[in-house]
Amino acid sequence: MPREKTVDKLARVRRIIALLKKDYPDARCTLDFRNVHQLMVATILSAQCTDERVNIVTKSLFRKYRKVEDYANVDLEELGRDIYATGFHNNKAKSIKKSAQQLLELHDDEIPRTLDELTKLAGVGRKTASVILGAGFGLAEGIVVDTHVARISRLLKLTNQKDPVKIERDLIKIIPRDDWIIYSHVLIFHGRAVCKARTPECGACVLKKLCPSAYQIGE
Repeated sequence: MPREKTVDKLARVRRIIALLKKDYPDARCTLDFRNVHQLMVATILSAQCTDERVNIVTKSLFRKYRKVEDYANVDLEELGRDIYATGFHNNKAKSIKKSAQQLLELHDDEIPRTLDELTKLAGVGRKTASVILGAGFGLAEGIVVDTHVARISRLLKLTNQKDPVKIERDLIKIIPRDDWIIYSHVLIFHGRAVCKARTPECGACVLKKLCPSAYQIGE
């Protein structure tokens, strides 16, 4: 396939996003939360775990722990038991407790609104910070690159990178900032519904005419 001109790639990206927005008008963060700290906790728990399972765990977790102080003061073993079903419960419990303590000590119980401040909190990497800013505050400071976003962006030839940070760097260059938040949501929905990792349904894909990989996968 000949190298795609930048202007053509930019036009193709806009068409891709427009089609996905039309197909998934309700695309959003699928973690359940009522405030931004709950979102932060849920996002930490979502590492190596499905949103569905996290939502099951947080249903009771958020009833038990209602304030940042509750997480800051909880016994680690008790918190670990409460989040056991999400996997890696010991590390996640340490991150949740430590980040709660940091919020109290350094931020007066307020969730920071910048990537730099957020990523200094325990358990909060760039991806988690972008989720918090986007879904919690509506701030587009980065693009969330999960496994669906990484895989489908490569299939669409919007990047050839495998490292999430490098993928995000490529995407930021070609995706309008107003679409940084929704791009991740619609790709995640599309990855779950149509462009599945093991059995992609290329024939039913709204992007098949815009995806250089479509017919190769569908053969």
